[in-house]
Amino acid sequence: MTMKSTRNLILALVIAAVVVLSIIFVGAAAQEDRLKAATPTLTPTTTASAAGQPAPEFTLERRVDGDPMSLGAVDAPVVMIEYSDYRCPFCGVYARKTQPEIIKKYVDTGKLRIEWRDLPVLGEASATAAVAARAAGEQGLFWEFNEAVYAAAPERSKAELSEPELLAFAKTVGVPDMAKFASDLKSPALMALVQADLQEGTSLGLNSTPTFVINNQAIPGAQPLEIFTQVIDEALAQVP
Repeated sequence: MTMKSTRNLILALVIAAVVVLSIIFVGAAAQEDRLKAATPTLTPTTTASAAGQPAPEFTLERRVDGDPMSLGAVDAPVVMIEYSDYRCPFCGVYARKTQPEIIKKYVDTGKLRIEWRDLPVLGEASATAAVAARAAGEQGLFWEFNEAVYAAAPERSKAELSEPELLAFAKTVGVPDMAKFASDLKSPALMALVQADLQEGTSLGLNSTPTFVINNQAIPGAQPLEIFTQVIDEALAQVP
């Protein structure tokens, strides 16, 4: 091989290496941009603070011990808050396909706590379904009811969730006192809690479901598991 051929070969190899590194860099940057686009940071639309006093640190975590609408240890290092609507088909997709993997990888290992919030944006039937789930929760079966509703949900259209259907779901999951459940379906107190969650969500500018929040960073929609994994792992890495 001549000197000129050797130089040409070396030059070609250098150019190829530069191209490969550029592709890797651009791919990584694109992935980071996709993550940022998929996970905007939330701030409340209104902040209340005493005159002359700094605003309190903004946090959505409740960490209430014994909360029937939460999964995982109350002192788990990271909390993921889920705002969902029982009639939302995308919420059903997440519940059936993604949530079980998150529970297995993070909740069951003590790394993550999931806190549910009602965001009934699809009408009166959505609010009634949210009350029904809370009524099941009054008898220790919130997540069983939640899972049953989403397991039966249509793939692409909104679930109807009439009152007879809600009563049927309660029987399916074994709610022990059906008379109490039926009475709680009309509970103004439970409806007030649903509306309080809705108000919290709308004050954050949330108007679609599902939306998930980790460290005030939103994950809108039924994103791929990889997005949840990346955001949760980053949150865990920040824990002292």
